[in-house]
Amino acid sequence: MTDDIRMNRVRRFLDTLNQARELGLTVEAAGEGTLTMRLPYSDRIIGNPDTGVIHGGAITTLMDTTSGSVIICALDDFELCPTLDLRVDYMRSAEPHKPVFARAETYKITRNIIFTRCEAYQEGGETIANCVGTFMRIGKDATPKSYSELITGGEQ
Repeated sequence: MTDDIRMNRVRRFLDTLNQARELGLTVEAAGEGTLTMRLPYSDRIIGNPDTGVIHGGAITTLMDTTSGSVIICALDDFELCPTLDLRVDYMRSAEPHKPVFARAETYKITRNIIFTRCEAYQEGGETIANCVGTFMRIGKDATPKSYSELITGGEQ
């Protein structure tokens, strides 16, 4: 599978997620088992109105979505893999008025579980947060065929 196919699959997947659309999440780069996404700064995601700092929930959603979506870049066949566990360690607040990026990778894939790690950061800045996640594999046969075709664009 090419990186363009991976990016298109992730974009189609994001289009099905209300929270991803509301936050304006976009795909920046995709490779085999790697994915980078972008969360644009918006007044709607401010956690502290006095400072303009982004709410931690928006960053957690970015990291969870990136960690779950990187699985699309790691598997040849699309399958839904719900989050089992996500541990986030916050290092610092994001700087106001700047987008936040999340870079995720799969580091172990088993028959039942996929393990990921992810870093949230801003351009030229330090790490905002790190996370590790585990995702349950339900198998491509348990994923509704119409949904799978929507994500793959029928290019299986």
